[in-house]
Amino acid sequence: MGRTEACQLIIKLVGGQKNINKVWHCMTRLRFDLIDDSQVDWEKIKALPGVLGAQNQSDQVQIIIGPKVNAWYQDIVDNLEPEENKPSTAPKARKSLISLFMDTVSGVFGPIVPAIAGAGMIKGLLAGLIALKIISAKSDTVMIIDLIASGVFYFLPFFLAVSAAKIFKTNEYLAAAVAACLMYPTLIDAAKALAAHTPGAVNVIYFMDIVPVSVFNYSASVIPVIFSILALSYIHRWVDKIMPDVLKTVFTPTLTLFITALVSLTLIGPAGIYLGKLLAFCIQGLFDISSVFAGFIVGAIRPVAILTGMHHAMTPIALQNFTDKGFDMLMPMMFMANMAIAGSTFAIYFHVKTREERTVVLSAAVSGLLGITEPALFGVLTKYKKAFIATTISSSIASAFIAFFGVRLYGYILSSIFSLPAYIGPYFIYILLGVTLALGLSFTLTYLLVVRSEKKLVAVES
Repeated sequence: MGRTEACQLIIKLVGGQKNINKVWHCMTRLRFDLIDDSQVDWEKIKALPGVLGAQNQSDQVQIIIGPKVNAWYQDIVDNLEPEENKPSTAPKARKSLISLFMDTVSGVFGPIVPAIAGAGMIKGLLAGLIALKIISAKSDTVMIIDLIASGVFYFLPFFLAVSAAKIFKTNEYLAAAVAACLMYPTLIDAAKALAAHTPGAVNVIYFMDIVPVSVFNYSASVIPVIFSILALSYIHRWVDKIMPDVLKTVFTPTLTLFITALVSLTLIGPAGIYLGKLLAFCIQGLFDISSVFAGFIVGAIRPVAILTGMHHAMTPIALQNFTDKGFDMLMPMMFMANMAIAGSTFAIYFHVKTREERTVVLSAAVSGLLGITEPALFGVLTKYKKAFIATTISSSIASAFIAFFGVRLYGYILSSIFSLPAYIGPYFIYILLGVTLALGLSFTLTYLLVVRSEKKLVAVES
């Protein structure tokens, strides 16, 4: 069975197109928002070749594919009718706030992760080359590489705006226009002048001498733009509803942009900035209590978060930390979790007997080293409960270890073995020891805990 045929079957097995509200993907999973989740045939979906697993999490039907998910997603989309030809269906029951939050975060960040991961990897490699003095920090070469790597993060609001517009089903170009208002040099320059304590700098400017617009630098910000596009979706529908048909073409986008931009600049943007700071403050509170405790907790929940698809919830906090502090301590812990997952999977390689099993396990382990852990988690470790426990223990201990030494990262980068150059500097020896600890401990614990009786049981079940 080929991929296209499998994708056609997936559409049928989730209840057909009439049951699909929307479909999107992250780096490894197809994610469906369905009208009626009870129509899903889970066992047949899991049995499809190329599918690593399937689950219902936070009111999402998640089908785990692995690194080839984008090709699968394209086949799914190609086999769906255009939205305008889709038959009307009954609305789905209202979701919980947690489900809505997870839908939003995974939906917005999933598609843009390749861009920020690629840029982050370039940024990390550049930092390593400078630290090793292979190239001069003041050279033109560094300037060019830095603009390639930093452009995505500086203009992150544009990427988020377009991605959020797809999730909130509103006009993508109006969304980009709203992001452009937040990113306009007048506002950013005023914020930079304020941060530099330049004489005459102000922290607020006024619209019509009445409405205050707080001065913030929204470059690389996350929460303000997402909530602004959410507001845009409602404002656009409201304006379009009340606008006479003869005036819609010109005045609907005009009024929508003006209202949304003004609301974003005066209310949503500042509120989003403070909310982002609050989230970062809460995480920092854990580190203030005890960095080791914080590392232990984050390391423990990370494998479970990946398993349930909730790992994207940490991305806004990490990005906020980079914006506010210039560094982040969460992403190194994510790195430890990935290495622990890879280490446990490598241990399973020495337990399986058939050539086919070893090929699958080795491929999953290498993917884990490269930062893609779903094949290892869903294809291997969920079949061995003690191996998953070993992974969690190792992730916790390794994360607590690097937290004790204050290991931090200065730019977003995919948590893979190739991320190591980004850590070159005062914390490099500790991240090397942490990686060694995560890989070694997870491998040893898994190898010892997965006994022959468990292997036989799994063989029967599979």
